[in-house]
Amino acid sequence: MVICLLALGMLQGSQSANADDASSTMTVPQVIEKAKPFVVAIIGKPTESEDPYGYGIDSSSNRFDLAHGTGVIVGADGVILTNAHVVKNMKNIVVVTSDGKTYPGKTTHYDEVSDLALVKIDAQGLPVATFGVQSSIRVGDPVLAIGTPISFALRNSVTQGIVSGMERTINSEYLLLQTDAAINAGNSGGALLNMKGEVIGINALKFSSVGVDSLGFAIPVDTVQYVLKQFLAYGKVKRPYLGMELEEGWEAVVGLPTVSALNVAYIEPDSPAANAGIKQGDTLVSVNSDPISSLVELNEIMKKYLPGDTVKLNMKSGGADVVREVILGEDLTGTIWKQGEDGAYIDADQGKTAIGDSHFGWSMNYPAELVKLDGYGDENTIFGDAKGEFAISIQVEEKAKDVSVNGLLRKTAAMNEGMIFEKKYVDTAIVPYALVTGKISGEGYYVSRAFHKEDRIYYITLFVNTEENYKNPFKLNGYLQLMDSFSLTFDKSNTALKDISSFKDFKTITSDYGVSFDLPSEWTSFYDETSLSFADKTREQFLSVEITSASSGDTLKAWTSRQEKLFTDSFVTAYRKISALSDKVVSGVPASGIQSSSTMDSKTWQTTQTYYVIKDKYKYSFIFAFDEHKKAADMKALVDQVMDSVKIQKDTMDTSIGFIQDEADIAVANATLAYTNKKYKYTVHIPETWFSSEYGLKKDMPAQTYYFTGGTVNINTDDKTSLEDIWKKAEAGYKLSTKNDKNYKYKVTSENKFGVAVKKVEISYNPKDGPYKETQYIFKKNEIVYKIVLNINDAVHTEQNDSLIKQVWTTFQVQ
Repeated sequence: MVICLLALGMLQGSQSANADDASSTMTVPQVIEKAKPFVVAIIGKPTESEDPYGYGIDSSSNRFDLAHGTGVIVGADGVILTNAHVVKNMKNIVVVTSDGKTYPGKTTHYDEVSDLALVKIDAQGLPVATFGVQSSIRVGDPVLAIGTPISFALRNSVTQGIVSGMERTINSEYLLLQTDAAINAGNSGGALLNMKGEVIGINALKFSSVGVDSLGFAIPVDTVQYVLKQFLAYGKVKRPYLGMELEEGWEAVVGLPTVSALNVAYIEPDSPAANAGIKQGDTLVSVNSDPISSLVELNEIMKKYLPGDTVKLNMKSGGADVVREVILGEDLTGTIWKQGEDGAYIDADQGKTAIGDSHFGWSMNYPAELVKLDGYGDENTIFGDAKGEFAISIQVEEKAKDVSVNGLLRKTAAMNEGMIFEKKYVDTAIVPYALVTGKISGEGYYVSRAFHKEDRIYYITLFVNTEENYKNPFKLNGYLQLMDSFSLTFDKSNTALKDISSFKDFKTITSDYGVSFDLPSEWTSFYDETSLSFADKTREQFLSVEITSASSGDTLKAWTSRQEKLFTDSFVTAYRKISALSDKVVSGVPASGIQSSSTMDSKTWQTTQTYYVIKDKYKYSFIFAFDEHKKAADMKALVDQVMDSVKIQKDTMDTSIGFIQDEADIAVANATLAYTNKKYKYTVHIPETWFSSEYGLKKDMPAQTYYFTGGTVNINTDDKTSLEDIWKKAEAGYKLSTKNDKNYKYKVTSENKFGVAVKKVEISYNPKDGPYKETQYIFKKNEIVYKIVLNINDAVHTEQNDSLIKQVWTTFQVQ
């Protein structure tokens, strides 16, 4: 029913516009009289907001924190067009019509790319806007802007100006109209009207800066009708998707006219462009017969097509002119939107008559004028009244067990500075408390009470800003009645009690890489606050997020397969398990998952669940690690919850972040790095995928250690101890180990190398942490004794690892 009536309204609007073409223009009052009924104010509660003026208001708890914008009625049954940014983070929407009637509203359609959305109210027979014709708009045409600027009280404010420019490309995907009609905060979503009373644009933004005046922009009518048509047909905007990132020429970037083609900077994996054979470095000249020289031009042209259509891209590749036929995919990045919640009350705290903290166990009355302000820390809360006459601070001190009456009084007095009027212990109250009153240095007064319960002290302090208010019995009694309502209880069954506890189950992690996700509140950064590695309190559960750049043309399937192979090549079959996880959609794109488990002793298994995501030229690995036998069941639910919360938004990424090489993409099998120790006269080649110990970072140390998963290489040198003494000590150790543990076995042989005799010791052992093989080479050359120890756990004794570790001894050279 909604869709049908919306279609009817749009059709009527179009017919009216055609009928009015021949009519004369109106006077300004006539235009206002015609348009005013179809322009509405949209008011709501922001779900995410800041404190722009620095008043310390906690927006999530402030019932006076409201957002507003403007809308245009496009359906007689209550369909209203507005900007997407008006309703993006708005709940409990209320629509106010020009005659002062209010209706609960709900966002039903949303498109962030065009910055347009629809709100539905339950109403019938509403006046509907008529649309103008794009081709009839000229620079210099007089226009009117109607909206709700700055304040709700300024609903249906009208400003006058002209069309200052056409086809502007200002921070938008599509072309915009420029106008000098005053547009201010709150005008967004309102109508830009011609002198026939027709809508020729939806006001969207303005430039506001010192020295900048009368520079506003509106979404033109052809884009508005394109989006409305898509909303009507599909419930969303179905945009074509090429799957390649294009770069504009210098002229287009700085705003100069240009005919330069667009350069292909990156090809999305498995995309229409990739399937059509388009390569990085090609240039796009035109789409079918439409020339392209800017990204906005491309977006405007693509409004002609739908996903599934075939287009011919005229391109240059390797110096030659080529035509690539592309079957357009669908761009899903703009559809990541969940329908807004219903809201019967614009006051988010409707029905809440008490407020408190469930964690610290206190509550008090919650009058309508009370506003929660920011405190300092979870244990401190500050309230103020909407008029700014008083404030109440509630602070909880924990681990305060043995506190005497005198000690409580001293603590209470120490909480405040200035002149003391009264200081006593009130033991006649239901819950006794310490009382201190006085005057703050300068103007202002306080009344402070402290309650001791178990191992906590609760301080509640009233601050009155002026002597006039403090000495007004009526006002002071009102403030004190609020203090009297303070209780050391929190009734969770009381639905009228608002809980402000900050101790929640999950917290949101954000990063400069444009990725955010939810984690359990008790998890903390494993290394430092800037890392993306986290662990629980026991350090038994981990999450590490790794971010690298995706090579042009790489695919999620290929990347996942490489990661699988990397794992299977690292462990012997009996010591590893691997399986696929259920595929997911993460932040609007596909994600594939692998569960891999490994063990060194066949008993204790370490398991990881890893999800791989490619989006906006970057690869994201979400690696969850835990002990399989302890945490597998719990981790599945946790992994699902975290991955479902992931958001990857390119526009929130630090602009300094560029290409981040994934070393695994360029690694060469068996590639080595040469290490030369000049002091101890040797050179060795170490696989480049191995890591060095802390001394490996320093040059010419007597001992160097290199390691990989399940193995180590130690190179020890000694120019002060004789070979005989070193061998005697080593041999005694072998014999003692054999005596103490029958599982310890060794064999000594000799071989010649570097023109000297080399002792070769082959060891096999099966300790609790897993069986291993070790080979030691001990010899003397140039008055230096060398001991090379090659150790590898049976769990990783693959053919490849065996070859790499043997290569160390093969390449070892004494100078």
